[in-house]
Order: sequence, then structure tokens, then C-alpha cells
Amino acid sequence: MAQRTDLDLDLEERRRLLDDWLATRRRIAALEAESYALLVERIRVHDTDVSQSPHHRDAIYRSMIAEYSAAGHIPKGSVEYAFTDARTLSRALPAVFASFAAGSITAHHVREIVRASEIVDDAIRDGRVEAATMGLYEAAVLVVAEQDTASRTKPHARKVAARLVGETVVETQRRATAERCVTVRSVGDGLAALTAILPEWVAVAISDRLTRMARHIAHTRDEREPILAPLDDESEASLRLSDLSPEDPRYDAYFETGVIAADGTFVTDPLADLIDPMTDPASPDIEHLSGDTRTFDQIRADLLSDLLLSSDPSRANGTGLENVSARIQVTVAASTLAGHDDRPAELDGHGPLDPDVARRLAGHCTGWSRLFLDATGLVTETDSYSPTAQMKRFLRARDEHCRFPRVQDAGAPLRDRPQP
Repeated sequence: MAQRTDLDLDLEERRRLLDDWLATRRRIAALEAESYALLVERIRVHDTDVSQSPHHRDAIYRSMIAEYSAAGHIPKGSVEYAFTDARTLSRALPAVFASFAAGSITAHHVREIVRASEIVDDAIRDGRVEAATMGLYEAAVLVVAEQDTASRTKPHARKVAARLVGETVVETQRRATAERCVTVRSVGDGLAALTAILPEWVAVAISDRLTRMARHIAHTRDEREPILAPLDDESEASLRLSDLSPEDPRYDAYFETGVIAADGTFVTDPLADLIDPMTDPASPDIEHLSGDTRTFDQIRADLLSDLLLSSDPSRANGTGLENVSARIQVTVAASTLAGHDDRPAELDGHGPLDPDVARRLAGHCTGWSRLFLDATGLVTETDSYSPTAQMKRFLRARDEHCRFPRVQDAGAPLRDRPQP
């Protein structure tokens, strides 16, 4: 039998720590599931109270949320989400609830799965799909959720839901645009969180443009000329003899100091005790300026402020930014692009996109990447394609103006639009 080495013992200790950590994480998830079960019981009490006093429905609900928010030191919005998730899990997603209770998925997974299930639930209630569709949704989503992160589960769940209910995702997105808003919330220390609820493709385009502008600034910050504060021309030290009248008491002071003779010539050299900053870098008259030391996120935040408050980035951010435009990637079927059907397009990495928006973006895009698929859906060939002027006119002419905000004029120049 081979003798065990220190390396073997070290590896065993590492494995033990990892296994114990994973077991603890599973227990935490199981306890979270228990807390959701308690919320379900509280919802039953709430429903009983409402049935007895239906006219006080809103007050009863607000009281319940405030009670749990204060007791748990949790924001009211988070408590409302928790109650909504608990109700949905118990009513429509039993398989997800069971996986949650077993510790196979976390509360973050549950949040994304529940959000994406809303369109499936709406379709079942409206009779557009069968009740068994929700079971198919759960099975397809858990395959990924139990093996991957919540952030990767989110686009998968949304895609599965969109495929199961078909056209309803388009209607859902169009209704959701009515929820656009901008809010401000103080976070302390003189800072605030500015939150904008926008169509996803618009938000992704904004984020991309800010990121590429910030990258340009970071790469060129050492090449920019510094912007100096203006000299204070109104100060006492900036006065010259020519600025004073002979009646001004300060006029005679120039002659009493012995610096200027009566004939206007210098008695002493006014530069005798000064160090020429043009020849001596040690001159105290040289002003040393610090460079741009902002982080990437700080540059993005400053750019957002500049663009919203002044329309264009300020000179402090350098030049060349006017040519930086937003960029997003959209996948859309050729039949949808031609108008033969209204299947949702895909905002790559995020989820479904309204086909009308996809057509508008395609009509103003200078080049397309084409994907050729076989009968099983596998990509067999790719190439690049530039749409003709006639194709662009057709896509732009489908509607007089875009149904989404910010894009009104079908003939607006390319630079005025979010770019795919």
C-alpha cells in the first residue's frame, strides 16, 4: 500500500472544505424554502382576512407587507417579491419548490424562474395553452437551473417560456413598455441610485455605448491636453500700471516702491529673483496637474451624467466620442424579417425581442450575419450579407413610425438611432 504524502492530505482537506461548504449552501437553500412555505401559510391567513373584510383588501395587504418588512429588517419591495414568489411556487411550480427545498437551486434561481413563468401562467389562464404546459416549463428550466448559475438560468427560462406560449411574448413586451419609468433613491453619503426601466434592447444599447465611450477615454487619457481653470483676471495681483488712472492712490505706489523710475524705465530687474519655468523644471511657477485617475465605472457614470445633462460628453472626456454609437446583437428568422410571421426575435444574451423592433433595426443596419440551419436547428453555414436599399426601404415602410419610444421618424438618419 502506497504511503500517503502531505500532498494527499492537503488535497483531502481541500475536498472536505469544499464539500462542507456545498452542504452548507444546500442547507441554506432548504431553509430559504422553509421560509417560503411559512409565507404561503401567511398568505392563507391574509386571504381569510380579505374574505371577511373585502373592502379593506388593500389595507390588509399593506399591513402584512409592513409587518414582515419591519420584523425582518427587509425593504418592503423585497418582501413583496418574496410573497409573490412563495405564492407562485405553491400554486403553479411544485417541481421547482421541491428542488428548492432539496437545496438543488437557490433563492436567486427561484426568482428568475418565477419571473419568466408569468407569461406561461397568463397563457394558461386565458386558455391559449393547456395547464400541462407549466409542467413542461418546469422540467425544461430545472435541467439548466440545477447545474448552472441563476444569471444563466434567466435567459434560458425566458426562452423556454417564449417557445411554449408562442406569440404571447410579443404582446407581453408591448404591454410592458407602459411600465417605463425613472426613479431616484438616496443611498447615503451624497450619492443616489438613478434607476431607469426601459425596453431591454434600449438599455443594452445604452450600456454598450457607455462602455465603448469609456474604453476610448481610458485608452486616450494620456494624450489629451489638460483643461486649466481660468485665471482670475479680477484679482489685485493682475493689475498693471496701464489699468490705473493717475488719480488712483495705487498709481503712485508703483513709483514709490522704486521699481519704476519717473521716465518709465525699470530701476531694478523685476525678474531678477524669479526662476524661468521655460528653462528650469524646478521653477515654483510650474503648475503640476494630476492625470485622469478615474476608474472604468466612474468614467461610465460621468459619461451618463454628461450625456443626459448636456446631450454631448464634456471636453474633459476628450475627443472622438461623437463617433461612438450603441451596438446590440439581434437574431431574427428570415421569415419574420420578411413579414411572413411574427415570431419573436432574440436579443442575444438577454431574451426575446419584439419582431417589429427587430425589423426596424435590420432596416437601418449596414450589414447582416446570416446563419443557415438544418432541419434539427443546427447551424451548418454562416456568411455576411449587406441588405439592398430596396430591402431597407421595405423594412422601414412597414410602419409609419416605430411603435417603441425614441424612434419616431422612419426616415431619420442612421446616427440618430440605436444601432444593431
